[in-house]
Amino acid sequence: MPLTNLTGITRSEGDPRIERKGPSSLSGADRLARALGWFSIGLGITELVAPGKLARTLGLDDKEGLIRAYGARELASAVPTLSVDKPIGLATRIGGDALDLATLATALHRDNPKRRNAAIATAMVAGITLLDLAAYAGVKAAHRRDPSSADHDYSDRSGLPRGTQASRGLARRDFEIPPDYRAEGQVADAVPALAS
Repeated sequence: MPLTNLTGITRSEGDPRIERKGPSSLSGADRLARALGWFSIGLGITELVAPGKLARTLGLDDKEGLIRAYGARELASAVPTLSVDKPIGLATRIGGDALDLATLATALHRDNPKRRNAAIATAMVAGITLLDLAAYAGVKAAHRRDPSSADHDYSDRSGLPRGTQASRGLARRDFEIPPDYRAEGQVADAVPALAS
């Protein structure tokens, strides 16, 4: 069910119905970052809920605490990856990928009966790392500000086409204050420009 249909269920009587959505402003890199953020949530929850099963599957016995910590790290990196701070979240994901690869490397020794599982997991993490790197580069490029615009010097501009000196007093000379806008009493006496 599309999200527009789901939002129609909660619509109050008289509210306009959303017929269709317009084009997305998200770039391909933004969509990839969003997918990686949701992947982080799924993986993080799995690592928090079933660290023992993951450890046994990979031959990383006695590493349940480490896997649980990696789950918390995944969830923590998912938050900025799904927000406007995508580069920060993706950078933490890349750092986390390096930790994951280092941990999986310890399970690739010949004595590990689950070595094949660890090798498959290592290949998957390496692939995810490439996606993280591509998303990071894409998001940085898509949201990069033009560096040359920071070099412009606007200190000689005032916003007044004829300069500040030519503009001084124009409002007083060219504009008559309507009678109902004139100040009366003590305020008018204190402000000479308004006294007539």
